[in-house]
Amino acid sequence: MKLSPYVKIYPYPDKPGYLLLYATRRGASILVKEAVLQAIEDGSLAEADRETLRKLGFLTADPAEEKAEMLTVLEEADRHRQTFSAVVILNLDCNLACTYCYEGSLKGKRYMAAETADRLVTFLEQKHLARGMDLNIHFHGGEPLLGTRLIESISTRLGSAAAAVQRRFGFTLITNGTLLSRETVELLRPLGLSGAKVTIDGPREVHDRFRPFRSGKGSFDLILGNLKDVCDLIPVQIGGNYTQETYREFPRLLDNLIEEGLTPDRISLVKFDPVNKVVDDRLPPDFNQGCISLSEPWLVEASLFLREEILKRGFATPKMEPHACMIGSSEELVINYDGSFYKCPAFVGMDGFAVGDLWSGVQECRESHCLDSWKNDECLECAYLPICFGGCRLFRLLKTGSITGVDCKKEYYDAALGELLQQDIRHRPKTDKGR
Repeated sequence: MKLSPYVKIYPYPDKPGYLLLYATRRGASILVKEAVLQAIEDGSLAEADRETLRKLGFLTADPAEEKAEMLTVLEEADRHRQTFSAVVILNLDCNLACTYCYEGSLKGKRYMAAETADRLVTFLEQKHLARGMDLNIHFHGGEPLLGTRLIESISTRLGSAAAAVQRRFGFTLITNGTLLSRETVELLRPLGLSGAKVTIDGPREVHDRFRPFRSGKGSFDLILGNLKDVCDLIPVQIGGNYTQETYREFPRLLDNLIEEGLTPDRISLVKFDPVNKVVDDRLPPDFNQGCISLSEPWLVEASLFLREEILKRGFATPKMEPHACMIGSSEELVINYDGSFYKCPAFVGMDGFAVGDLWSGVQECRESHCLDSWKNDECLECAYLPICFGGCRLFRLLKTGSITGVDCKKEYYDAALGELLQQDIRHRPKTDKGR
């Protein structure tokens, strides 16, 4: 048995004589004595320990064979999936006037027509429920709750269709939170509503500057009130978009949440992300605070700082796990309000990125979206491959004007991954420590 090529090794200052190992393919981390690593290298490791480390993804019988397996790992994952997941963009309208709106010139009174909704239900029923898949829908916008009646109609029909073939159906909302009232949640929950992700861009004065209503009035207080009203009915995730100027203000938001009773036991997940510059001149011309790469030095500091602040207050946040962009999965799709298909929400409305529609079906996009860009010797040799798979196509497009090639995240992971893993250990629930 040899060390897997998809393992990272870090010193662990809090426990001299120990090393922190992370298997990127399995998402497993473990503290071991330095002598264990030496025993792996010289072949003297006890058989029971070898088997444990193999099951966790740290050891492999043949590193070359494991690299070869990576070439088909995404296809294998799709083959075993039992759920088809779709982001359904109901409209491009919104009741807020965010200073960095990603939709830009696309934004407007554009809503899914009743005929398109009918076709959406038929498509999902015939193409996915009929082949034994469960359905998971993420209603998106614009602001999806401007189309609550349509959500009610679509979810009622899909729920009935799924029940008829003994499959599961559920949906979530990606919403600005201003219309997420208790009355609305009580209406939608029996139809399959299983959660909502709400964006809050910092404490009141920061959020209200970036995400005001069209009238200029702040939206923070209304959103916070709604969250307090519904967090006992559905799991609520909180996201937020920060800039280099604002990220150090976000800990005050976390304290605001706790002060208002939105404690870690009432919020299912918290994750903050940087505002990204987008293509097609979508951001307003006076907004220049977005980032175009995770390698920007301040982003390493910001991501580690914010994650630490989230964890030390007891909120849940995503762990480092094997992950691939939805672009690479045949079981994930974005369906726009007009029935057109895309492989990523960021590409909606961009020329050349549509991959079919509700009437003609999904088109082959392996070449057009460079799905195999990471299938090269350099990426296959990289220990970060299972948590990267070529990186973000949008970032690649922002940096080069084309999605051809990979958006290598090695520089970011070299700087951040060891600390991210140590954060998880430091803030691991007491019942888990020592495992």
